[in-house]
Amino acid sequence: MASGTASSFLKRVLIADAAATGITGLLMALFPRMLADLLLVSGTLFFWAGLFLVLYAAGVAYLAMRDPIPRRAVTAVIACNVLWGVDCLLLALSGWIAPNVLGYAFIAVQVVVVAAFAELQWVGLRRTPATA
Repeated sequence: MASGTASSFLKRVLIADAAATGITGLLMALFPRMLADLLLVSGTLFFWAGLFLVLYAAGVAYLAMRDPIPRRAVTAVIACNVLWGVDCLLLALSGWIAPNVLGYAFIAVQVVVVAAFAELQWVGLRRTPATA
């Protein structure tokens, strides 16, 4: 595969991750009470997690605009996605929160989405030349 194609694939995956994360973070930060009532998860948790996600998304978007994209930074993003997924799963199973079925579904979707982004980023990183 040509290096330009690999780099553009990784760039597109990072941009998609930043967009999905940013939108989710904004919704969580702007509407914590509504989400808390709907999912039976703490509004405070939604607010602070949402703010974190917005900042994280900005960092991932910045990374996607770099040329070349630093490999170590992408590795850090992959690790953060894996960690977020594991943390969401542990939170759901820990008993620290007691969401309803929709709340569990919200958490499960996050786990699946961040795992998919981590996998796609890993594939993109492996396809990108080592000089990046």
